[in-house]
Amino acid sequence: MRSGGYARFLAGRLLGMLAVLLVIALVSYVIFYLLPANPAQLSCGRPCTPERLAQAQTFMGYDQPWWRQFLDFLGGLVTGRTYGTGAAAIQCSAPCFGYSFRLNASVTELILARIPVTFSIAIGAAVLWLVLGVAAGVLSALKRGSATDRVLMTAAVAGVSAPAYLVGLLGIGLFGFTLNMVPVSGYVPLTESPIDWAWHLVLPWLVLAFLNAALYTRLTRGEMLEVLSEDYIRTARAKGVSERRTVSHHALRNVLIPVVTVFGLDLGGLLGGAVITEKVFSMQGLGALLLDAVGNLDLQVLVGVTLFSAFVIVVANFLVDLTYGLLDPRVKAGAG
Repeated sequence: MRSGGYARFLAGRLLGMLAVLLVIALVSYVIFYLLPANPAQLSCGRPCTPERLAQAQTFMGYDQPWWRQFLDFLGGLVTGRTYGTGAAAIQCSAPCFGYSFRLNASVTELILARIPVTFSIAIGAAVLWLVLGVAAGVLSALKRGSATDRVLMTAAVAGVSAPAYLVGLLGIGLFGFTLNMVPVSGYVPLTESPIDWAWHLVLPWLVLAFLNAALYTRLTRGEMLEVLSEDYIRTARAKGVSERRTVSHHALRNVLIPVVTVFGLDLGGLLGGAVITEKVFSMQGLGALLLDAVGNLDLQVLVGVTLFSAFVIVVANFLVDLTYGLLDPRVKAGAG
């Protein structure tokens, strides 16, 4: 790929990311802030007189038209934002995703406090499901029609079909209470004890890996069967190339291209908040923060977490685009 073509490729992807995030921010803001619920009403206290309600709306910035509020929200992401005036003013430093008056904290601080939990769950589970799913898919394709193939496909169908909360509860009941093998709830920070951190995450990792590896097993098997029928694979075998090298150096690289696409989107979505998993295992990550915000109509948190989750997904998709060039040189050549 020529340097100029690669620069244009990156610039186009970055501009696309910004456009997508801007649209998501606008849609999220309009949906949440045009709801009948009034955040100023919720923060007004009791008794909420018209005078106190007007003061709360002015302090929170809800006395402005919705489009002005949206522009202030975007400005806060770049330069920070101040709520209210005088000694009672609240400063929200950039990037300001809003301020939760219910929790008396900026949404950015709340997100940063929950990120370690969600990222620990997501990254550990993603590594497991990618490795197990791809390995099982390759093995199933190579053993097509055998008992091994049938067992793996049966497990894959079960994983794809099973609800996440049901698998989580079954895992808690079996491995947590019946066998008493692993903890069933809680989170220990990595900085406090790496062993306890991993031990408390084993069950969430395994549950998510089982559910997601099923999809990767089926996807990898289908792609592998298709690739193994290509002419260049038959040529490699005719030249005496070993089966292991044929699969690992010739077939697997092409198989991984669609797998990486799905993986980037799945990982990005999970990094934005493992809602069901966090709820089942009582872990206070981004998903739990979002659920609490829904229950308490904390619109600032709703918009902030939604936009942050969208940002993570878009960045993950961008990294997938960059990975294409490593897996398939034709992508790099096409951008040149």
